[in-house]
Amino acid sequence: MRPRASLRTAVVWEVLKDALERRAKTADRPALDVLDTGGGTGNFAVPVARLGHRVTVVDPSPDALFALERRAAEAGVTDRVSGVQGDTHGLLDLVPPGEWDMVLCHGVLEYVDDPAEAVRNVVGALRPSGALSLLAAGRGGAVLARALAGHFAEAQHALGDPDGRWGAGDSLPRRYTADQLTRLVTDAGLRAAAVHGIRVFADLVPGVLVDTEPGAMEALLRLELAAAEEPGFHAVATQLHVLGERG
Repeated sequence: MRPRASLRTAVVWEVLKDALERRAKTADRPALDVLDTGGGTGNFAVPVARLGHRVTVVDPSPDALFALERRAAEAGVTDRVSGVQGDTHGLLDLVPPGEWDMVLCHGVLEYVDDPAEAVRNVVGALRPSGALSLLAAGRGGAVLARALAGHFAEAQHALGDPDGRWGAGDSLPRRYTADQLTRLVTDAGLRAAAVHGIRVFADLVPGVLVDTEPGAMEALLRLELAAAEEPGFHAVATQLHVLGERG
């Protein structure tokens, strides 16, 4: 049975694998150089390294980087994973600019002081043929989640708040619409090759239905994959993913 938690990354992982495969063929190099900003303990970095690519993780937390090192060792990819302490603000002082085939920026823009600067910096790290995988929290998903939980005033607050926050107790500083994320990517000089709604249904379906019904987990994953590229579902997705490319 597929772990329920894997639904949170399944769509992004499928998009990422396809993008890496296409870039490796175009570059005629089986091993690409991948930069994972805010990559933490290696949820994406280690699986990417297991595909044979070289991954550098930039993260402000020394504890996360220590866990990354341990995780890479357990997966047998220590020689293809390295960690650097830092963040997107000083990114181009930490890693060589213009030398990365793919940059991952997942769960970063919610927290940075200047999202536009962060995107410009990660784009500055890319090779001319490089691609950006950008993942951030969706505003509409938070509105829907609060409403379905019966917190109607909080849902309305999130709907009208410039940062998509539902109140003072909200732990997330910022959420985005698909248009906002796309604009950040295009303003930094890339085109938005694809936009995906992530966790459109997974966070709304009661766990008991998925965990007890035979085949329900795989069926829900297929539904998530089918709905991800449908623009009509982007407005209610928990997260939004943009694949940015040059040209």
